Formats: sequence, structure tokens, C-alpha cells
Amino acid sequence: MIAKLLSIAGRLVLVLVGLLIALWGMLALWYRLPFPEIVRYAVPVLWILITLPALYGVIAARWRLALPFLTAFAALLVWWSTILPTGKGDWAPDVSRQFTATVEGSTARLSNVRDFEWRSDTDFTPRWQDRSYDIDTITGVDLFTSYWAGPAIAHVMLSFSFADRRHLAFSVEVRRKQGEVYSAISGFFKHDELIVIAADERDVIRVRSNIRGEDVQLFALRTGPAEAKELFLYLLSEANDLAATPRFYNTATTNCTTVPFHLARKLDPGLPLDWRVLVSGYLPDYLYDIGALSHQVPLSELRKLGSIDARAKAAGDSPDFSTLIRAGVPRP
Repeated sequence: MIAKLLSIAGRLVLVLVGLLIALWGMLALWYRLPFPEIVRYAVPVLWILITLPALYGVIAARWRLALPFLTAFAALLVWWSTILPTGKGDWAPDVSRQFTATVEGSTARLSNVRDFEWRSDTDFTPRWQDRSYDIDTITGVDLFTSYWAGPAIAHVMLSFSFADRRHLAFSVEVRRKQGEVYSAISGFFKHDELIVIAADERDVIRVRSNIRGEDVQLFALRTGPAEAKELFLYLLSEANDLAATPRFYNTATTNCTTVPFHLARKLDPGLPLDWRVLVSGYLPDYLYDIGALSHQVPLSELRKLGSIDARAKAAGDSPDFSTLIRAGVPRP
């Protein structure tokens, strides 16, 4: 009886695994087949038709029925391994250029820093600039979280302050194609490539707070000058590597939160992994718990003081935008 129960349990586990593989395969075929839409519908249906006899074969212990499915799955994996990012595409204007950097002594020279003038999401003046920064004069690092889909989902950006009162923000984003709309599901299936944007805060922050109406919050990070400089250099290195070797965006493992977190772990290998790194809206809670944010006030008060939307709208396109949105934000 025990052996029979174990056999049934084992087959149920195999059925569950088979269902997960079937779901993954169906979505992979739908999102990545380079064929017209009718073919992209037909092939996943064929995939399901191959899957059903295999699942029945597992339940009935008729293992030969699973062979066509296993063969198809092996072929799918081989095809999947051939899908590589190219760095080439008809990109949307705001993600059309990956910045690169060179460092000589304390001077970092960046090409393709974004400084768009936004009037609406579709009406803007594109500007790409070459800029130089003295990395020995970095005075702080700030975290921006821009909430666009409820309290659990936020876009995360890092911004570096310099002694000359300039600020440079970094945003890890999906490199969308012209007319493409972001999909979190497609991000699991090699659908989009990754890009790191270096931008003026009047561009990358203001477009979210003033143009798109997102809930943007600002938190000052507790980092010393040496750690801030090293993090800045890591981001430059990451961008240069990405320009040389394109990578896919992944909703779970390679996104706006996980890339900066991996860089931070290079500074502190003991930094604990936490589910809130993946659920980006709760990243400030995680940072508060590990002491990376100011503890002068409770986190709820930090969020309230760090909400920049009203200040950003009042600042508009002012040259002092970065200074005005920081008014009242506690510094560590």
C-alpha cells in the first residue's frame, strides 16, 4: 500500500512538472516565434496536443506516450539556447542609446547622457549629451521609487549627487521597440533587451512625477564617499559591458531592482537576499530594516517626507529641480 501511494504521489509530481513545462513552452513559443500571428497561435496549440498524451501516459504509467513530448521539449530547449540578444532594433526614442563611459583619474566622461524635454509621453524634445563628472566629489546617493501599479510594483532608480550641485540618475530599463508596450509576462521569455540609462533628473524623474503621474518617492541612502564612488564606477562598468555584450531583460532576475542590488552586493557580499528585492515596491522597507536609510523617523514618515510629487510639479522644468524636490527629505 505504501509503495502504491508513493508511486501515485511521484506520478502526480511528474504531472505537475509536466504542466509547468507545458505552460512555459506555450508562452515561449508565443512570445519568441518569428512568424506571423496565425503561426504563433497554431504552434502552441500543437504543443498542447503533444503534451496531453504525455500527461495521460504519466498518470497511467504508459511511459512511451511521453516520448514525443520529451523529444519536442529537448528540441525547444535547443532552439531556446540559440536566441541571443543583438543590441540592434528599431528602438523607442527614449531607450535608443546605451550610454558608455571612460574614466581617467578622477574624471568620468559619459557619452549619451539623456536630457529629454518632456511635454507629454509622446511629445518631447530628445537630447543626448556628453558630460564629465569628478567622481571624487560625489556627496551622496539617493534612491527613487516610482509607483505605477499599486504599492508592490515600483520602478527603482539611483541618483548620485556631486559637490557642484549636479545630480546624475541611473535607470535600468526594458529596451522597448517602437510602439511596444511593456509587459511583465513577456519579460520572462527573452522578449526584451536590457538598457542602463544615465540621465538628468529633470528628465528621468520629472517624466514620471509630472508627465505620467506616478507616485515618486525619494530616499537618501546611508553610504560613505568611498562606497558611493565604488558603486558609481560599478554602474559605469555595467553600462560599458552592456554596450559591448547585450543582455536580455528578465522580470525576475535582471531588472531595475536586481541589477543595482547585485552591484551593491559587490560592495558588501554579506548583504542579505530578501523577497523585497524582487517585489520592488517594498525595497525601501528592506533598506530601512538593514540600516541603509535614515532612522531619524519611522519609515512611514520617511515615505511621507520623501514623496516628491507636489514639489516636482511646483518645480516644473526649473534648473533647480533636483534641489527643490529634496526639500525636507531627511539625510542620514
